[in-house]
Amino acid sequence: MNILITSASRKVGLVKSFKKVLNSSDKVIAADINKCSPALYFADDFLKLPRSDNSNFIKILLDICEKSAIDLIIPTRDEELSLFSKNIDLFSDIGTKIMVSSLKSIEICQNKNKFIDFCINKNFTIPKTFNKFNEISEDNLPIFLKPKQGKGGAGIHKISSLHQLKLFEDDFNDYIVQEFIDMPEYTIDLFADFNGNIISAVPRERINVWGGESLVTKTFKNDFLINEVVKLAKSLNLIGHNTIQCFFDGKENIKFIEINPRFGGAASLSFAAGANSPLFIIKLLKNEEVKSIIGDFEDNLIALRYVEDFFIGENDLK
Repeated sequence: MNILITSASRKVGLVKSFKKVLNSSDKVIAADINKCSPALYFADDFLKLPRSDNSNFIKILLDICEKSAIDLIIPTRDEELSLFSKNIDLFSDIGTKIMVSSLKSIEICQNKNKFIDFCINKNFTIPKTFNKFNEISEDNLPIFLKPKQGKGGAGIHKISSLHQLKLFEDDFNDYIVQEFIDMPEYTIDLFADFNGNIISAVPRERINVWGGESLVTKTFKNDFLINEVVKLAKSLNLIGHNTIQCFFDGKENIKFIEINPRFGGAASLSFAAGANSPLFIIKLLKNEEVKSIIGDFEDNLIALRYVEDFFIGENDLK
């Protein structure tokens, strides 16, 4: 069995997690455009791929998958998800599965306005959103401005005064403008099989965040939160591993803010807590039964993430 992880970059933990659950005869293959991507050096094999916006990207990858007998592709980069979803049937025809949601689901998750409209129409609570500059008064402050096109926390502004808000008047339509939420923030690692059946959902509190990634995060078992997240995932028919972000007061007040329909950087905490998505994936590929374990994971398990150096001679670069 051969698993291909695209845009592997620094996702060393994800490569290691798959290697742990595969047999010695199986392979984890990492692919990236950059030969200095650390994950390449922890996989069993590597591929150097062109950018996903290259007109020959799909053709090149189809040839590789057929020659290398790739059983499954795990896309990990936001910008490539739609491309893989559009071409899922081409890969299926050569026996390669792709762990990716439908194009419709991806577009909702990746377009902030569409996600807001979806939540409103399906009665999932979100932060109050302001669509016009003149709607905002002193009573609404503080508020948050988030770029409509952006990720990783880049370009976010907390606005505490009308004078400060005035500086953004000309560019107001470039932002999603929402109320400031003073509640703990959570990411839920949710895994669903190829048919959208929910297998696991593990909330984890984002205790220390830098650059949009959780450096310190803790599992948090709460039935109300888990049930609401499962409802949201079913409504979107999410496939594979997804990271769902929200604010939650610990009782019954949830404000959903976004969904990344892919593996997140701190997903290894959920694996360690008992919801091992790579193991689920391998079992599904082997047509083995994977029972739902929603809510069955180790509570209050903490991940302390850190950067580890890796040294390599220049001549040994891939």
